Amino acid sequence: MQPRDLELLRVPGAPAVLADGTRAVVSVVHPDLTDDEYVGHLWSVDLEGGDAPRALTRGHRDTSPELSPDGRWVAFLRAEPEGKPQVHVVEASGGEPIRLTDAPLGASEPRFSPDGTRLAYVARVPEEGRYAAEGKPGKEDPRHITELKYRSDGVGFLRDRPQHVFVVDVPVDGERPATLPEPVPLTAGDVGVSGVRWLPSGDGLVGVSSRHASRESDLRSDAVRIDSSPSGDPVAPVPLTDADAGSTLAVEAVLPSADGTTLWLLAGDLGPTGRDFVATQVGLYRLALDGTDAAPVRLTDPDRDQLTGVVAELDGDPLVVVERRGAAHLVRVAADGTATTLVGGTHVVSGVAAAGGTVVVAAATPTSAGEVFRVDVATGTVEARSDLGAALRSTGRTRLPVELVATAPDGYEVHGWVVTPDEERYGAGPHPTILMIHGGPFAQYTHGLFDEVQVLAEAGYAVVLGNPRGSSGYGRAHGLAIHRGFGTVDTDDVLALLGAALEDPALDGERVGVMGGSYGGYLTAWLTTRTDRFAAAIVERGFLDPISFVGSSDIGWFFGLDYLGDADDEAGAAALAAQSPMAHVGRVRTPTLVIHSEQDWRCPVEQGQRWFVELKRRGVHAELLLFPGEGHELTRAGNPKHRVVRFEHVLRWWSTHLPVEG
Repeated sequence: MQPRDLELLRVPGAPAVLADGTRAVVSVVHPDLTDDEYVGHLWSVDLEGGDAPRALTRGHRDTSPELSPDGRWVAFLRAEPEGKPQVHVVEASGGEPIRLTDAPLGASEPRFSPDGTRLAYVARVPEEGRYAAEGKPGKEDPRHITELKYRSDGVGFLRDRPQHVFVVDVPVDGERPATLPEPVPLTAGDVGVSGVRWLPSGDGLVGVSSRHASRESDLRSDAVRIDSSPSGDPVAPVPLTDADAGSTLAVEAVLPSADGTTLWLLAGDLGPTGRDFVATQVGLYRLALDGTDAAPVRLTDPDRDQLTGVVAELDGDPLVVVERRGAAHLVRVAADGTATTLVGGTHVVSGVAAAGGTVVVAAATPTSAGEVFRVDVATGTVEARSDLGAALRSTGRTRLPVELVATAPDGYEVHGWVVTPDEERYGAGPHPTILMIHGGPFAQYTHGLFDEVQVLAEAGYAVVLGNPRGSSGYGRAHGLAIHRGFGTVDTDDVLALLGAALEDPALDGERVGVMGGSYGGYLTAWLTTRTDRFAAAIVERGFLDPISFVGSSDIGWFFGLDYLGDADDEAGAAALAAQSPMAHVGRVRTPTLVIHSEQDWRCPVEQGQRWFVELKRRGVHAELLLFPGEGHELTRAGNPKHRVVRFEHVLRWWSTHLPVEG
């Protein structure tokens, strides 16, 4: 894969399915280098016959489809060039979309009411005088900050634009209204709501909100019920889990059962402090909506199963996605907690929908960034109903990863992959090798096609990557292993993976580089304070100084303090310094390219700037690459042109310090 092949990546969103299960609607988005934006349409996918997917809409960026109960309408979000997404509806058979909203900061999460006459959505509501389309920030009043939670990477400041729930009427008989329908607010005030779903009765919705009294000092959130027909002003949501009454859950997603008796929750248990987030396994909970359950009942294993934010229902059973050794499997959970895997192997499921006895998923594979699959529950067959990866695959510029298992010095098994260049073009090697380390740390590299790896392999590099202790997908103990121990067994694990990979004569153990972003940037920098074996390093959006991180990061008030510890006393300061790259920067001799985004609020830009300056003033060869207007997600969701330019600089750096022969 070459840098400009980014345009060939086609990524499907979460699907929606017609009630009879015959057809799915899915958004497919790709980077566009001409417009320097992400563009895409809705596609109608045949689930029964052999018809190829067909375009349903042709907007600039159409996403988030939702089908009406009668199958007539598709609600979705449409964003014009450089514009905010707004709710539209279009006939499921095709036609001209009808716009329904004009939210100043954009709308999201469109949801049809059970009778199909109304659409709920969420939108941020700006304070008067802020975020005007043509306004100048310098003309706004100052922000008066009194609490720790006031901004978030990729979103911005939160206090002056809380997110609330609205409903609008669906056009009668498909008539295009002369004016936009008037939205009815269902929530208001300082506390926002997200993840809304209608109750089957239609008299309310459920969602997620941090509405409890101690919300400013912990990470808990509640499932809440929202009145869908307030007689006057919006009524405060009613908690269904109640942090004020002692609930220790951080609820991430909610879904009412089709019969209205049960609420399925995806949540993590944060313990009595509400901040025990390190390696907390998100699980599936059942809560009776009639009040018969004293508390939510967990149905998945808290020590083994880490769930993503996806939940659906099939014939009364919840469907969830479980991370497993670099995969993300679709699992059906019975009432007694018995789990049946419906989509396994190397699939990385990102979205699911079920209707008419049919299950459809969006999932990445080793050969595609995402496809639409139909799941035959009776036979266990998983059938691809799209071929979105064909354009990239046809270039011949992608390589398949090979799984790798290594043993750390303490005997612990470490799992990962090796990707090598095309032998026909680059010979049998030995190839210069790059160790790549993921962020998180409670995250995982997956089997899915990964543009970062593919670009390096196409340029002639062997790439070693994996999931050391601290990662998700291998159980809670695996994730907890680096609690108060950054730079310990995680260091052992990535070096063990590298060592095992280098046993292959196709990889050159004398020409090795290392790179990583976020926590991966931390561990990359940390390795260069421990050893001079790497020819060069790339430290990207790194977590490099836990001291300054506390006051500058959007998560600084809890993340490093819980993961690494506090420097309040002499012992704590010593323990923190023992895990801090910045405390040992004087040991670094490795040439280092520092990449950071100017608007990164997760790992603020000062972290990268200081690493660059400390290396430079000590005579270490260092460069700093800063991306204006970008946040922490540059490599995944940054402006397409910036992503290409970043790749070009990465390849330039490696060609200088690890030149490819042949």
